[in-house]
Amino acid sequence: MHIALLTNEYPPHVYGGAGVHVAYLTREMARLCSPEDRISVLCFGDQNERQGPLRVRGVASRASIPAPGPGQGKVLQALARNLIMSGSLEDVDIVHCHTWYTHLAGCLIKSFCSAPLVLTTHSLEPHRPWKAAQLGSGYQASIWLERTAYELADGVVAVSQSMAKDVRTLYDLDKERIEIIPNGIDTAEYAPRHDREALKGLGIDPDRPYVLFVGRLTEQKGIFHLLRAIPSLRAGIQVVLCAASPDTPEIAKAMEQAEGDFGRDPDRQVIWIREVVDKERLIALYSQAAVFVCPSIYEPFGIINLEAMACGAPVVASAVGGIPEIVLPGETGYLVPFERSAADNPEPRRPEAFSSDLAQAVNRIVDHPELARFMAERGRQRARETFSWTAIASKTLDFYQRLAQGTKAKTSEDQNGLEGQTPD
Repeated sequence: MHIALLTNEYPPHVYGGAGVHVAYLTREMARLCSPEDRISVLCFGDQNERQGPLRVRGVASRASIPAPGPGQGKVLQALARNLIMSGSLEDVDIVHCHTWYTHLAGCLIKSFCSAPLVLTTHSLEPHRPWKAAQLGSGYQASIWLERTAYELADGVVAVSQSMAKDVRTLYDLDKERIEIIPNGIDTAEYAPRHDREALKGLGIDPDRPYVLFVGRLTEQKGIFHLLRAIPSLRAGIQVVLCAASPDTPEIAKAMEQAEGDFGRDPDRQVIWIREVVDKERLIALYSQAAVFVCPSIYEPFGIINLEAMACGAPVVASAVGGIPEIVLPGETGYLVPFERSAADNPEPRRPEAFSSDLAQAVNRIVDHPELARFMAERGRQRARETFSWTAIASKTLDFYQRLAQGTKAKTSEDQNGLEGQTPD
């Protein structure tokens, strides 16, 4: 079988959960595949590597494409890479796309190679309206690209039950086309590692408890809700924000203003780490945090919660998307409702109430060390037993096989039907 995976992100150019997912998925699939199988990864970057059946190639476009604005230009540059991708592969048995950035190429390769098209639902564009500030009217193009791909897809991997429901609702997909396969974690790599020097190097006092946030500087990740909670946190606590890659200059400016406001509080020090932290230091940050906080307002899965749990950090997270399928309330952390339900019409709570509840949940863990230790151990156990990348890669390969066999059977039926027809 020749499997093609198309993605914007792939190491070393990773800025979100989709890139992490593809990196570990392809690594495990390469271990499980036979020597006759091939896995081709095409991504946005300059990669060029081969290991066993796995070949990774970065795709760049030198085309100078006019655009009315930077957002539209970003979409058009992505589409230029898609065209190069679609002409770079042949004899493909499965084409698997990750995010709308590669959906056009997936649709074309499906047509060129008669290969089943698989999509993984890392997110859904209609549920991310704040992207309009980043892409301008290009956001509408991303919605159109996504919808078109889902209409053509032979199979969809939903990373959570919540995402399976969302994709059925948005794109009217049959249940038979959807397979629920969660994200995973390598618990040998993401394991507790206590390194006081790593904390000192980032400006953190290792002798004082700290609350940790990790995520892109974007409205989706809810960082401003956490900032609003800071005055209600226990005195003496540090708030460590690993927040790089602002979506827009406006968000970066608002963050700098907020940092200035909270920086004047002597009892609750805010430490903003603006650069992308390498994996070794990130694991040390997770491992030594008193609490990991994920205040996202939209999170199809929330792999960062799984990373924190694997490293032994209790988690306080929004009860949105796929997060309730990871974090067990009272066992591995606490969930804080972001919406209040009015009959079947959920609507956001007041931001002040959400932030207040975040602070209360954090304080409850900080105030009870035995509870924190219990949650840390239970979280690591859950990550180890439920979210193995090996099992996830095996399920994905099984899904590929079923789709490929179904396509072959349909092609054979169509050919037999044509042979049986009598000319007029």
